[in-house]
Amino acid sequence: MKKFFLLLIIIPLISVSCRKQSVAPDSLTPAMARDSLFYILKDWYYWYNMQETMAVTESTKANYDSPASLLEAMRYKTLDRWSFVADYAEFEAQMMGTFVGHGFRIGLDDSGVARIVMIYSKSPLYYEGVRRGWIVKKINSQDIASVLKSGDAAAYTNIIGPSVSGRTNIFLFQRPDGTEVTISSTKTSFTVNSVLYRDTLHLKSGITGQLVFESFITPSVGELAEAFSYFKANNVTDLILDLRYNSGGYLSVATLLANYIAGNGYSGTTFAKLSYNDKRQAANSVLPFSTTASPMNLSRLVVITSRSTASASEAVMNGLKPMLNVVSIGDTTNGKPTGMNGWDIGQKYWMWPITFKIVNKNDEGDFFDGIYPAKNVSDDITHDFKERDELCLKEAIYYLENGSVSTKGGSDFKRHPQFSEKPAWMNNGFATEK
Repeated sequence: MKKFFLLLIIIPLISVSCRKQSVAPDSLTPAMARDSLFYILKDWYYWYNMQETMAVTESTKANYDSPASLLEAMRYKTLDRWSFVADYAEFEAQMMGTFVGHGFRIGLDDSGVARIVMIYSKSPLYYEGVRRGWIVKKINSQDIASVLKSGDAAAYTNIIGPSVSGRTNIFLFQRPDGTEVTISSTKTSFTVNSVLYRDTLHLKSGITGQLVFESFITPSVGELAEAFSYFKANNVTDLILDLRYNSGGYLSVATLLANYIAGNGYSGTTFAKLSYNDKRQAANSVLPFSTTASPMNLSRLVVITSRSTASASEAVMNGLKPMLNVVSIGDTTNGKPTGMNGWDIGQKYWMWPITFKIVNKNDEGDFFDGIYPAKNVSDDITHDFKERDELCLKEAIYYLENGSVSTKGGSDFKRHPQFSEKPAWMNNGFATEK
């Protein structure tokens, strides 16, 4: 066992020393990794004293042939939907922004039509001109909308194939102008952009920044610095922060984003508090706000959310709540007021069990049911992020210009399945209508 880090997939970057793994990486077996996880869970797991965790003992842990199967047996299923075991190399690549695939997210609109939900700017299909909102009629001659409607992730994976370079798929798209185009796309490896879009909107209420932010990963630091430098240079006074596809990442990056938004006036003030189980109280800590080169000093923030908005994204919303008026538009968030420490086991596995709870300056947290929006608005994938007719953006603009949402409730609100090429541990894979 080499070391562990904090994760909010949710991931803070504070490190703590741990007992060294005495086994050479090339001789590490799944059973040995399983045993390491067993002791980690008994000592660090936030719910170590719950029935599922306590049921597995020193004498029965051998009934499980891998760390993943042991984790599933010991996981506190009432609340824990997130603890995971990942392949070491895959995890490292994902958090550095390395991606293998076509680079898109796909889903159904309110009419049951399959469309591109989002697409990375360095992906193969982006270079072919494909953008959010394009209709995906067929993949490899198969109607993809019917597969998405069935919610069958395995069927989708069989069509699209594994996340390996060199896999080619044939797409039949319909462009926004109604014309169709067939594109042969080969999966490749590239670095993702976590800032999917940023620009300014000139509204009645003033100059507003629009930031579509997809993940809290290592490359995000530079991308956020560029975005907020741009906002500062353009005298932005309000911000629409689109986190609808952001399922979390490093807590250090979440703190950085919060610093930009809150401004330097809150430097030294508590952003978040981390609390561990009763065995590990010494690990409890406070994360403060700090100064940045491009502070915004906002008094209000509008956040666009969905059920995929999780962890570090929720930590930003909750941590800023005592400092400014945070209003969300869209869907209820995922509901993950907890975080993980990670253990590198022989550079073969990353173990990420839930180890702490996170609250804000006022000790507010425990939003396991999610953070509810001021107004439910469907994810309008028929429009690109920049189009003012996109339903969530339209409602966010209405709020900034009028000081309230347009109506109460949301009778036309709908939630549809979407599929992401990201690993299941990072984005829940196939997000259903639940």
